[in-house]
Parts: sequence; structure tokens; C-alpha cells
Amino acid sequence: MQVTTSRETDMSDIFGRKPFGMTRRGVIGASIAASSVFALASCGDDGGGEVDIDSQSKGAMDGFAADTQFTATEAFTLSLLWTEWPEVPIKDSWKFFTEIEKRTNVKFELTTIPFSDAEEKRSLLVSAGDAPTVIPLIYTGDETSFVSSGAILPISDYVEHMPNFQKYVEEWDLTDMIDNLKQADGKYYMLPGLQEVSVPVFTLIIRKDVFDDVGAGVPETWDEVREALVKIKERYPDSKPLADGFEAQSLLNYASHAFGAQAGWGFGTGMMDDGSGGLQYTAVSAEYKEMVEFFRGLVADGLVDTDSFTASNDGSGGGEVSEKFANETVFAASGSAGTAIEFVQALNETVGEGNFEVLQIAPPGGPAGQVVEPRNFWNGFMLNSEVAESEHFLATLQFLDWLYYNPEARELIRWGVLDETYTKDADGTIELKPEFSLNAYNLNPDGETDIQEDFGWSNPVFADSTESRTLKESYNTPTFVEYIDSVLSSRTPRDPNPPAPLDEMELERASLLATPLKDTVDTNTLRFIMGQRDIAEWDDYVAELEAQGLADYVDLLNGARERFEEENS
Repeated sequence: MQVTTSRETDMSDIFGRKPFGMTRRGVIGASIAASSVFALASCGDDGGGEVDIDSQSKGAMDGFAADTQFTATEAFTLSLLWTEWPEVPIKDSWKFFTEIEKRTNVKFELTTIPFSDAEEKRSLLVSAGDAPTVIPLIYTGDETSFVSSGAILPISDYVEHMPNFQKYVEEWDLTDMIDNLKQADGKYYMLPGLQEVSVPVFTLIIRKDVFDDVGAGVPETWDEVREALVKIKERYPDSKPLADGFEAQSLLNYASHAFGAQAGWGFGTGMMDDGSGGLQYTAVSAEYKEMVEFFRGLVADGLVDTDSFTASNDGSGGGEVSEKFANETVFAASGSAGTAIEFVQALNETVGEGNFEVLQIAPPGGPAGQVVEPRNFWNGFMLNSEVAESEHFLATLQFLDWLYYNPEARELIRWGVLDETYTKDADGTIELKPEFSLNAYNLNPDGETDIQEDFGWSNPVFADSTESRTLKESYNTPTFVEYIDSVLSSRTPRDPNPPAPLDEMELERASLLATPLKDTVDTNTLRFIMGQRDIAEWDDYVAELEAQGLADYVDLLNGARERFEEENS
């Protein structure tokens, strides 16, 4: 197909960047479903006005239903924002585009932006009114800064025309989570990627053979992690056995829940359920302090590779940590399934294939119990509100419903064409044909043609969005499948925080307060852990936050929470 591209100038998003690029493979295979910052009330025009679906149904199918193929009755072109990863440069020749067009009668017209500053460029396009119709790679919360301007569509008004979305929200028990996407006007403005099962993408990856060899076994709690690290340090005195590789943001994210706190990538607004339906600022809680003290103790005893807590993360992930894994100076580190593959590849070069075992373990428990992050969505999309004026409006909704939520479409996007790039046996097991590889997941590395790089299948813009458990397991390692089982059988997701959407004026005020507060939290959390500030100064740290307007910030969010509950009960 013909790929139309444009390169836009830069503008920073007021909320900053989410950690899209955690590892080279993790970017493509898994990432973090980071918590949203603020929910914004709709204060302006919804951008769509009155919509007459009957007169805007050109190309739409009569009787379109879940689990059926969408094919437009009349071909049309749909503009789409494409984020280009440096590892996966887009090609005009990709079969992904031609096959989608062949099956659906829909042709993409792309505006392409680089991964390196995708959020800033996306923000500029939307704010200037130049965004394409479809804006993918939207995580919950990414839409909030555009709602009040009327730039994006209140998609909740139209999900009745999306049968696949409705079916799998119900079957996968996601209705309450969808309700939590609502802004203060009772509408939501993005549709997320749906996950049949949700487990933390990032967790602790260990050298299981070494943990077993020192008599530690697989740790179930952070106290057991500490005991294991002490034993490994005794066996390998030159080691600093625990590392992060993501400026401590990953480790604190998945560890904090076990202490009853929120931290790192999952800090969000900093506000957390206080147990009575209200909100409290997590970074001044006793639970947060206990977490900080725990990791301070690990650092003090020489059990942490502190360089991995401070080295800048440029998006290439745990490359340096992989080297330390390979050189046996680190034996446990943060990562995703993709990071685990990197560790294995590095160890193959030093320790030798078959001489070690790398295991992705369920996030360890702690004082708050065997709990993990709340169940999450993955990236989805939002729509330029101008689509509501299109004669192909209904056909666009049907097409996106098929693309994002139809199981056959999801398998196509991941694997390509059945019996062309892959086979599927009677029990549903999928295998790439011998001549094809999927190097992002180390599948068939000897295959001559990579289905991602050469054909566009498993591309990071669409492939990770909505997944059944079966599809998720089809391309991951047996170790990751075991990880899913271990989390689902032994860990309980924490309940999501109560929603507290802000109106436009409140959002501006909250942003002014939240930014210096979070800067103080981030700086001092790391200083306490690294021993650069004595934990005896905790009360002084809290006083510094109070001087920056903490009480006003907490009152603002709790007021929004109470209002939302009253208006949407």
C-alpha cells in the first residue's frame, strides 16, 4: 500500500512521558501499564454534536456482529497516527497493510512520528487540530488533557455499535474497569486494549539455579528475597546481587504494592485509597516509609547494584544489567518477559547454554500481603472528534471494533496469515513455519524472514493491545506461561483507587501542585534509599511536602472524588 507520512515539530506534554521503552524487546513484547495522572472533566464541546448514524453509514455492514469478519461494503481510507520504533522501521511493502486492506476494504493513510518523542508530537497534532482520525497507543489517562477542548470523541456514546468490544468486556469481567474510565461528565474518551488475564508486566527476574544452589529457593516475600541476597553475597562476595536498570522506577513500582503503597512508574497522582473510600498521599504514609526503609537496608548491606538505580534509562532498557547478569555480579533484576530473554541470551555467551536457569517470578509479597497492582488495561485508541462528521463514521467504528477486539483479527496481527506464515493444530497450538522467524521473541531464530521486520506482523502499534490468554501464551516462553500461572494462583490484585476526575480549572491547579510535590518525592525517595539522606529526617521531608501545598492538593483530589461519587452513584 501507499504509506503517507509526515514529520511534525515537537511540543512537550504537560504530564511528561510514560515509560514506553523499557527494554529493546520489552518495548515490543511487553511494557508497563502505568497509572494515569489525572482524570479531566469535560467542560467544553464534545466535538461531535448530533450524530445521525443512518446518514453516516457509508461502507458499514448491515447486521455486523461479534466474531465476524468486517468488510466495508464500499472501500474507504482511514487516517491513522503511526509511531515508528527504531527497531521496527515501517516499510511500504509490509503485508500487514495489504492484508488488512484485502480483508476489510479499508486503506490506511499514515502520519508517522518517531518513538523517541511520540507523546510530544502526538500532543502537538491533537492540540493543533491536525491529528489523524485514529490515534493508537493510548493508555488510560493519556486522553485527559484533550477532553475539555472537544478534540477527541466521547467514544462511550457509540460503543453500542461495537459488538466485539461489548462481548469481551462482559466475558472477561471488565465492566467495572470500563466504568472507571469515565470522566466527570459520565463519558469516556478512549477505548483500551482488553486483557483476558492481567499480570504485572515487570517483576523480579532471578537466576533460579543460583538461588537454589545457595539454599534459598524461589522467594515468595521481600523478606525471603533479602535472605536469598545475603546468601548469594556470601557465595559471590564481589557481587551486588539485586539490580533494577530503570532508575529504580520499575522495582519500586512492583514492590510498593506489597508494602501497601504506590511508587515508581505506578505513582500516578500519588493519591491512594485510604481504606474508607477517600484518598491519601501515599508518599507520606507509614507504608511508603516502611518500603523506603526496607530498600535502604538492602543498599546498606551491599546487596544492591546502586548504579542500576541511578544510571539514565535511554529506552534501551537493561542492557548494562544484562552484562552484569552474564558476568555473575547480578543475580536478580527487574524486567519483563523480553528482559528475561535478553538475560538468557547474555548468559549463553558466558555461562553457556543449559548451565543456568532464569525465572520470572511473581512479585514478592510483603506487609500488605501477597498483593500486586490492580488489574490493568493495555494500550488502545482515541478518535479525532471530527470523525463524527464523516460519512464513514459507522463503518469506522465497525472496522476498529474488528481490528482491536475480534479474535481472528488479533491473531492475524500477531502471527500473520494462517498456513502462510504459521500453522495451527487441532488443539490451537501455533507454530511459525520454518522459513519464518519472530526475533522479538527469539522464535525460530534461524528463519530467513522475520514476520515483524519484513512483513509488519507483531508490530508494536497494534499487536499488544487486546489479547486473550491463549494468544498471549502463544508467542511467549514456557517460563512466562508459568509466571502467569503463578501470579493468578498466588497473588491478589489490589483494588483500584477511587476515581477523582477534575474539571479544567482543577486540573490546572492540581498540575501546578503535583509537579513540585512529585519532584520532591522522587528525589528524596532515592536519596533515602541510597543513604544520601538519613531516614531520621523523614519528618523534615514530610514538612517540605506540606510547605509545597500538600494539604491543598489532597483536599482538591478528595473534593473531586466526593463530587464524582455523588454525581455518578
